[in-house]
Amino acid sequence: MSSVSGRQSMVEYQLKRRGIEDEAVLAAMGSVPREAFVPEHMQAFAYEDGPLSIGGGQTISQPLIVAEMLQAARVRPGERVLDVGTGSGYGAAVAAAMGAIVSSIERDPALGERARQRLEALGYKVETRIGDGTLGLPEAAPFDAIIVAAASPGVPEPLTEQLAVGGRLVIPLERGPASQRLVRITRGEDGFREEALSRVSFVPLIGAHGRPESAATPDDGSRGK
Repeated sequence: MSSVSGRQSMVEYQLKRRGIEDEAVLAAMGSVPREAFVPEHMQAFAYEDGPLSIGGGQTISQPLIVAEMLQAARVRPGERVLDVGTGSGYGAAVAAAMGAIVSSIERDPALGERARQRLEALGYKVETRIGDGTLGLPEAAPFDAIIVAAASPGVPEPLTEQLAVGGRLVIPLERGPASQRLVRITRGEDGFREEALSRVSFVPLIGAHGRPESAATPDDGSRGK
């Protein structure tokens, strides 16, 4: 299967049939070459319905979860988006393909540098930073959307503070020892509104407003970016 037909099949059978309706998300997912974001020996599996290891205890997410998060974030052209947990850079590339102005932050320097080089080589305009994603990126705030690719025990206050009015934070939250729920938090004129979305499974969010470094998990196939 060619990369083009792989993307078409992914969009039709993995995304549309499972509730992804946002045409901008579907078009971007159909245009970004997922195989370019995985190790060479994994490229034959790039369009399979699941996460793939990219090394360093991280994965590139299942296509459906990338689409779910972008759809939940309601990303639109020209909006400022913060991508927390660059990983392979795939999620940031899809957001950029949707016309967003994307900043992305990764705590692992080697992973972040590889993603930066990959995004640059592929022509995606994404500002990449190395640092603690739970602190956000105050110098680039406010953001219309913030998407977090790791599960947090609570909502990091710096991220909600960096949302514009009307902005959306999409983040997996821990709801028990073995339970996580994707939530969308929207900032209004008079406060924040939280909506529970799907059940998910992500690696822990490491940082000052997340879990300590000792909570980092081995490369076990959990979702990432």
